[in-house]
This record gives sequence, structure tokens and C-alpha cells, in this order.
Amino acid sequence: MPRFLSDKLCPVRAKRERRKEARPGELIQAALELFVEKGFAATRSEEVAVRAGVSKGTLFLYFQSKEDLLKAVITENLAGRFTEWNAEFESFEGSTPDMLRYCTRVWWERVGATPISGLTKLMLSEGNNFPELAAFYRREVVEPGHALMRRILQRGIDRGEFLAVDVDHAIYSVVAPMIFLFLTQHSATWVEDGIAFDPLTYVSTQTEIVIRGLSREPLPFPSAT
Repeated sequence: MPRFLSDKLCPVRAKRERRKEARPGELIQAALELFVEKGFAATRSEEVAVRAGVSKGTLFLYFQSKEDLLKAVITENLAGRFTEWNAEFESFEGSTPDMLRYCTRVWWERVGATPISGLTKLMLSEGNNFPELAAFYRREVVEPGHALMRRILQRGIDRGEFLAVDVDHAIYSVVAPMIFLFLTQHSATWVEDGIAFDPLTYVSTQTEIVIRGLSREPLPFPSAT
């Protein structure tokens, strides 16, 4: 029987099936929220199940351990998106400075301005206590992210837009300010009292500093928008 007819004839069963299909995503979302709020070690599996509206037993039908759940959170929100981000690199037609501006702005919009940014703080604060998870994060997020940034900077060098710098070290000129920004999202410690700290202005300023340090020709500083 076609699925749509089955759904019409048995709406309760259809609703249950759709609910079952949605559960992994709901569990991942609940886990992301709790891991960012409380930390990995302090979050209990029962809490994730409660927030997702399921039993603890149901959680373990989909994820064998809390570690597997965090790996799924990392894959769903970060590691699984590098195919998309590398495809954007391949299709980008503008200059490399414009590519770098686009990259840092979009990274902020899609990651930094969302709860996903809390994964960076989580791994910085708890990674040493969970070496297997730290290795997973390094392999699935850090290394692909650095590889993409190398491609961007090397593109600029190959096109004569950037100086021939040591790319392996130059990538941290971009990465480090973004990590600082993620930390400010989850701790007020890093920003002075009374400073009107605007994330987009910060991203734009840091990116322009990097571009000017790399550029072979002097560039005008774009006016604030």
C-alpha cells in the first residue's frame, strides 16, 4: 500500500512513525542545548531525554552512550557541513579578500551567533578530560576547518593577491579571533565593562586586519555599514 494511503487509513500510526523519525534530531538538539548550558560532564543522559520528551531507554535506542550523543551533535552541527562549505569555496567567483570576508561573516551567522558556538568552549574547557572526544573533534572539525582556511589563503597567494606567507601558521590569524569571539558569547569575562562590543563589527575589523597584513598591494579600509 502506498505510504500516503497508509497514512490516511491509519493516522495514529503515521503520526507515531513521523515522531520516531524526528526523535534523533530532537535528541541532538536537546543535547546541544544542555551540553552548552551545563557542560558535558555535568549533563546527565536522563536530562537530555527529558528535554527531548522521551524516556532514557528511548535515548539509548538511538545513541549507545553520552559520548556517542556528543559525537552526533558535533557531526550534525559542524563536521557534516564541510561538504557544503567546500562546495561554496569551489563556486566562489570573487577575489580572495572578498572570499575571506564572506567566509568569516557566514561562519559568524551560521555558527558563532548560534548555540553551536558553545561546542568550541565545551571542547576547550573539557577536551583534556575526554581525550577520545577531543581527538574526534580535532579530526572531524578542526582539521577540515584548517584545511579549508589553507585553501582560501593559498588561493590568494596563487592569484597574486596575498603575500607568500607560511600558510600553516597564517591560518591562526583568522582562527584565533573567531575562537575569542565564541568565548565572549558564553562568558562576559573577556569583554571590558562599558564597551559596546558588536560581534559583526569585531568580525569585520579582524578580517580587514588580516587581509591588509596579507595583501600585496595597499587596500582602502571599507567604510562601516
